[in-house]
Amino acid sequence: MAEPQDMIMPMLREMRAEIREEFRGFGSEMDRRFNKVDSRLDAIEAGRKSFRHALTADTMMSKFITGDFEERIALERQVGELMKRK
Repeated sequence: MAEPQDMIMPMLREMRAEIREEFRGFGSEMDRRFNKVDSRLDAIEAGRKSFRHALTADTMMSKFITGDFEERIALERQVGELMKRK
C-alpha cells in the first residue's frame, strides 16, 4: 500500500490544476465587470458635477438679482429722503 504522503501530493497537484482551469477566464470577466462599473460611476460623477454647476449658477443668479433689488431699495430710500427735504 502506498504511503499517504505519496497519495496526497498528486491529489493536491490535480486539485490545483482543476482550480486553475476553472478560473482561467475569471480574471478577464472581472476586468470587464469592473470596467462596466467604472464607466457607470464616471457617468454618475459627470451628472453630479453638472448638477452642482447648475446649482452654483442658480445661486449666483439669485444673489445677483437679490443684490440688484437691494440696491434699488437703497436708491429709492435715498430718493425718498431727498424728496422730503424739498
